[in-house]
Amino acid sequence: MIYPERFSTLPVATWPRLRALLDHRPAGDEVINMTIGEPQHALPDFVAPIIAEHLQGFKKYPDNNGTPALLEAIIGWVDRRYNAQITPENLMVLNGTREGLFNAALALSPTEKADKDPVILLPNPYYSSYPAAAKALGAAPVYLPALAGNGWLPDFAGLDQDTLDRTTVAYICSPTNPQGATADAAYWSTLLQLAEKHDFKVFADECYSEIYRDTPPLGALEMVTKLGTDPERVVAFHSLSKRSNLAGLRSGFVCSGPENIKHIRKLRAYAGAPVPGPLQAVAAAAWADEEHVNQSRALYQEKFTLVDSLMGDLPGYLAPQAGFFLCLPVPDGEEATTRLWDETGVRVLPGAYLAQDVNGTNPGQEFIRVALVAPKQDIQRGLIKIRDCLFD
Repeated sequence: MIYPERFSTLPVATWPRLRALLDHRPAGDEVINMTIGEPQHALPDFVAPIIAEHLQGFKKYPDNNGTPALLEAIIGWVDRRYNAQITPENLMVLNGTREGLFNAALALSPTEKADKDPVILLPNPYYSSYPAAAKALGAAPVYLPALAGNGWLPDFAGLDQDTLDRTTVAYICSPTNPQGATADAAYWSTLLQLAEKHDFKVFADECYSEIYRDTPPLGALEMVTKLGTDPERVVAFHSLSKRSNLAGLRSGFVCSGPENIKHIRKLRAYAGAPVPGPLQAVAAAAWADEEHVNQSRALYQEKFTLVDSLMGDLPGYLAPQAGFFLCLPVPDGEEATTRLWDETGVRVLPGAYLAQDVNGTNPGQEFIRVALVAPKQDIQRGLIKIRDCLFD
């Protein structure tokens, strides 16, 4: 039987790989799961009543492009958050941003550029949709290590001219997963200038934008407005999963120029899975409300302070500025993950499982990722066990 080769070079996905590493081994103590970025803070109070009110909507096919109420709520949030004025023609509602990050590349990336196969630029570590989209297109993925010297962001400006000329899409995640770094105005400006000069689109994955210590991270839509950039040059993705603790709602959106959105909508009419109507009603309420976001952010800020107090004196400690992950430096992430599980029952993720080997080097090899999503007391117990096991 013949199978396509296009995905054969993708590594085993993160979670099957972690299960293969740990599940056959007994936990050394009570299990504390600090792996997946699945928010555990309380749901907003309005979720259940809105679903109940709109329950009959499950009998109907949903609006593929987004209900007027949801689009209006997103437009209002984008204006408040980024001072960017958009219309429904700039928006497409998504069934979670994973599908958007993948399908937008299929809809917008040409299959040839400069008479050569296209190139798609990816941060390394990366989110799983990025390389899968490149492979589906037959594009060459170029993995750019996000290292300390670059502020934990990919160095797009350091690429050679031929690679940039062949580039059709550059993925950027800010705040970054997993390091929690954010792109500043100078970084955004350089990237957008490169995109204009070499004619590629910037796919801005900003799912962690509302979890931060003190200063709201700059966003792509904000920078497009400030710099007067062509809105077709940037495709921004946002989600309620992290912002509103609604990972299971599977609701996000993509925002760009109207021509990009027209192409995204056309493909999605064939291949997309629209968000159910009652859930779009919940999403509209979530984008319109900031109080539940502020309350959740305050809990993360308490965790940042806790992490600093417990781990701040470790050599190479990277204090996350945003998002909800902690990267801890270790000689070997896989060995450290196994040792933690065997001796303490704490379950973390090797950094290498989030990154790709390039020329024999994996930028995630020497760290473990710790998710800070559980209640504060559980985070404290887990961090103390990690510190005592790996760093004493």
